[in-house]
Amino acid sequence: MSNTELPRNDGLAFDPAVVEAVRVNTPASQRRAASLPARRSLKKDHQAAWLARAISMIDLTTLSGDDTPGRVKRLCAKALQPVRPDLLEAIGLPDLTTGAICVYHEMVPVAVEAVRGRIPVAAVSTGFPAGLSPFDLRLAEIERSVAEGATEIDIVISRRHVLTGNWAALYDETAQMRAACGPAHMKAILATGELGTLKNVMKASMVTMMAGSDFIKTSTGKEAVNATLPVSLTMMRAIRTYEAMSGFKVGYKPAGGVSKAKDAVTYLALLKEELGDRWLRPDLFRFGASSLLGDIERQLEHHVTGRYSASYRHAVG
Repeated sequence: MSNTELPRNDGLAFDPAVVEAVRVNTPASQRRAASLPARRSLKKDHQAAWLARAISMIDLTTLSGDDTPGRVKRLCAKALQPVRPDLLEAIGLPDLTTGAICVYHEMVPVAVEAVRGRIPVAAVSTGFPAGLSPFDLRLAEIERSVAEGATEIDIVISRRHVLTGNWAALYDETAQMRAACGPAHMKAILATGELGTLKNVMKASMVTMMAGSDFIKTSTGKEAVNATLPVSLTMMRAIRTYEAMSGFKVGYKPAGGVSKAKDAVTYLALLKEELGDRWLRPDLFRFGASSLLGDIERQLEHHVTGRYSASYRHAVG
């Protein structure tokens, strides 16, 4: 299926001057991020509408060592029917699905068969989560995932290139991964919790976008610190800067750490303020999450019935 109606990010030639020009006011970014939850409150129908929009932008994910075909099939069924049918009928969205399903390479054929083309299948590749396997094997893994039906590839960057300031190497590796993706859209995972500073996050964002990334993504979900609002603000502003430079719109994906419905609304409010309404669609924004869906479904049930149900009644696969 088509991921987007927008033109792909063709990238730009590597320009070290762009990297050196990066400036981030960390205290101001932290203050801005801290102010957001207190300033944004949605109720009743407005809240339900934003939560439904959040569902449509979830990459429903299972990345566990004990994944089985049965688990992946159950998760795919949940992605295609993310909320109880009676609740979806009540809010007027009977055909709502998640944005995509995200699995390890090994489970791509199972997921492709299960979703039947209704939503994209994303594969995590390139030696996820550390990204330290031999580079030729990382490229081969991308190519095999695409050949088996993945239409989105979540790659992981080599963090050492950021930490040592080897921006040309980061650009070259990312550009080769983008080429290996072929028609599949590429999301570059920065592992922001391991990059040290917001300035490094901004620089890595700019370099991976110049190398052709269609999305930039915070985390693998395996780091000690995953998505945060200051990091998201920084990456969104990098996206805005890159669009002004290149004319290309690049997507954003916070992953790990967004598990509550109220947090999802806060991220969407930040997205709307920083990048505008066009990013409030699945082709330019995704949540990397699994437990988030269960909490949103619980909130929607309360909206429709006036009662909260136990969280175990909203299992995710």
